[in-house]
Amino acid sequence: MAHTHAPASSTSVNPAAHQRRLIATLTVTGSVFLIEVVSAVLTGSLALLVDAGHMLTDMSVLAASTITAILMRRKPNNTRTWGWARLEVLTAAAGAVVLLIVGIYALVEAGMRLFGSSKAEIDDIGLLLFAGILGLAANIISIFILASQREDNMNMKAAFLEVMNDALGSVAVVASALVMIPTGWNGFDAVAGAVIALMMIPRAIKLLHNAVKVLLEETPDGLDLDKVREHLEDVPHVLAVHDLHASTVSTGMPILMAHVVVDKDLTMEDAATILTQLQDCLREHFPVSVPHTTFQLEPEGYSSPSSNEFHE
Repeated sequence: MAHTHAPASSTSVNPAAHQRRLIATLTVTGSVFLIEVVSAVLTGSLALLVDAGHMLTDMSVLAASTITAILMRRKPNNTRTWGWARLEVLTAAAGAVVLLIVGIYALVEAGMRLFGSSKAEIDDIGLLLFAGILGLAANIISIFILASQREDNMNMKAAFLEVMNDALGSVAVVASALVMIPTGWNGFDAVAGAVIALMMIPRAIKLLHNAVKVLLEETPDGLDLDKVREHLEDVPHVLAVHDLHASTVSTGMPILMAHVVVDKDLTMEDAATILTQLQDCLREHFPVSVPHTTFQLEPEGYSSPSSNEFHE
């Protein structure tokens, strides 16, 4: 059995840089969250309350993302052979669930305020406008902090999406205040709250879907296992490939394992050549490069008690 341990290029990013950026963003968001909560209570604004709730989810995800960034710097050991790499996926999934719950609540509350008996009045539109502008400014700062590394992994992407969604929410708060000042129609606050929710929910679903795909160990996007099998079986002396599995540990860490049936009576040099060709194939021939592969070479006619289990 041969094992390659070439590091994936996407995981070469600096986790310490992630940690610093996340802490800075968490500090900015936490400060504005407190102001928005007080302002929401004083004004009675649903849009501002939803935006504050969104900021609370931001803080939760950012705090979890910060802890994740710290733990991901720890080296693998005999207990956690991949280290804490999978934690970023769990963090993203948890953040998506929280975001989804907040979005659904906001839609229900907006509907009750617009069409039901819940007719909340906005007590201080000026304060609402000030809090919205302050929240927007804080989110813009956070966006600039996270933007350059948002594609590094799922953890950073989740944090960036949280802040981006909240920035859109702050825009809706400001817009609702600007409309209510000349018109006096408080119903627009509920409309703004619903708009914020409608922006949150699709992004939450997409993030949750991507996280679940990793947790269920689905084949990485861009990797067609039928084509992989064809490529591997084209290698000289390879007769068949079975028990072919591919999954993702975390962002930028795709892995693949396979049992490879080869001609009998190969020398160790022949086997080494075959392994090199198999490994090069997975690194170079597909849209997704797979630098971490495990191949079990089996001479023609070999069978084991487990050969019929999960056999493909």
